[in-house]
Amino acid sequence: MEIKKEMVPPCGLYCGVCGIMYATRDDNPKFRERLAPVYALKPEEIYCEGCLAEDDKVFFYCRVCPIKSCTQEKGYEGCHQCDDFPCEHIENFPIPVGKKVIMRAVPRWREMGTEAWVEEEEKRYVCPHCGARLFRGAQRCRECREPVDVD
Repeated sequence: MEIKKEMVPPCGLYCGVCGIMYATRDDNPKFRERLAPVYALKPEEIYCEGCLAEDDKVFFYCRVCPIKSCTQEKGYEGCHQCDDFPCEHIENFPIPVGKKVIMRAVPRWREMGTEAWVEEEEKRYVCPHCGARLFRGAQRCRECREPVDVD
């Protein structure tokens, strides 16, 4: 499996299963419109090519992320390398579902290594009913419309 470095964020919220990434990848204006109010942004601001892409291609909130800044200052690839995990940046993470995922994902990343962890994250976000790819936070499959529970 080839891993795109820009898709592996330091916080453990794997970009490959992010709704903003899906809206960007699929060039889906309807999905952008639905995501915009969640982040108090305009639909055209819902855009990202991965947390570690060039700044102008990174989602607004990820550009100013204190977790990203912290790991860069420490010279770490991610929180999985830090002995202070979970730290105040994680404790104060503003999105509850994001914090829950971080608390699950970072220890797994530490345990498995990057390649196996990314593979596990990709497999985790698949509809158990129809096999369609899901994005983090989805409550219903976009294909079969069945309720899903993934975090």
